[in-house]
Amino acid sequence: MLQKTIIQGRIEFGTEKAFNMACKMFEQRAESYYKNDIIFELNEIFFKEELSLNIPRFVKQVYSKSLKNTSVLLEYVTQFGVSGELNLWALDEGKIIMFKHLEPNSDKVVVQQYKKGKSLTEVVGREEEAIKALNKAIEKYDRHAQAYERRAKVNFLLQKEHDAIRDYNKSIGLDPNNPYAYLGKAEVHLKKNELEEAIENLDSAIKKSVALQAIHWTSRRLKGKVHLRLEQYEKAEFELKLFTKRKFEKNNPNNKWKRDAFFDYGKVLLGLNEFAKAVEAFERSLDIDKGNDTISPAEKLRFRGIAKQKAGQNGFKKDIKEAANLGDKEAVELLKSIA
Repeated sequence: MLQKTIIQGRIEFGTEKAFNMACKMFEQRAESYYKNDIIFELNEIFFKEELSLNIPRFVKQVYSKSLKNTSVLLEYVTQFGVSGELNLWALDEGKIIMFKHLEPNSDKVVVQQYKKGKSLTEVVGREEEAIKALNKAIEKYDRHAQAYERRAKVNFLLQKEHDAIRDYNKSIGLDPNNPYAYLGKAEVHLKKNELEEAIENLDSAIKKSVALQAIHWTSRRLKGKVHLRLEQYEKAEFELKLFTKRKFEKNNPNNKWKRDAFFDYGKVLLGLNEFAKAVEAFERSLDIDKGNDTISPAEKLRFRGIAKQKAGQNGFKKDIKEAANLGDKEAVELLKSIA
């Protein structure tokens, strides 16, 4: 059975010895275990001058047996590496039927220190420990793009923006196809109110990721938000329309930002004078019970009231009055003007 297959990523081996061993085992196993029923030839994905296995992006209809053989073989040779990751997807009519995330998991010091640092970046209060572990990984292998990216994230959390930008740039220089470095760099630029630079990096994060990854949609939502801040309504609409229409799996972190995205989408539609559609967007935002946004219900009601008034719909006074009763000062002033 043919399956749409997407494979992308890069594994670095660090030394010629490890690279040669990975190549040798790839060839031997491809022939003896899988009778060469695999997707790639050795010279298509292994690059000696870089001591790496590199698949920038592969998208093709592939037989399920060939994909299974390839995924097992790639998982095996990945363990000779010191850094990087590979992602593999198989789809049937748009639904994910197989996903594999591969990264080195050996007992090498560089691998273990990176894993330790990576896990600690997600633990509040252990940022300094994370930095120490990531430093050790980089000392052992100074081309570790993922370690620089994770260290940049910790530096950003520690409000060391200059150090964060330095590490993100280093990561991108080593692996220009890693979307996480572009997203992280964009977040630093956003904090510094450097909006055009943020858009440039968010655009790269979108292009370097696939629509099956959460980071792809995080980047689209943030890009739409920045375009809105710049009053670039048509560009903002493109991103936010895609995001709000997307159906995410329950565990996808983007679900918690749907409420925020619908609110921004409503403001974009107001800017485009599409008032009836703006009302619908604000209603969707109000209908979602939980989310990561900090927008008050009063502000959402005020904006829905404004959109209703501009669309010539009934109920706009009620929305604005309710917003005023909830303490929204702008709604109070609006009431005076429409009384």
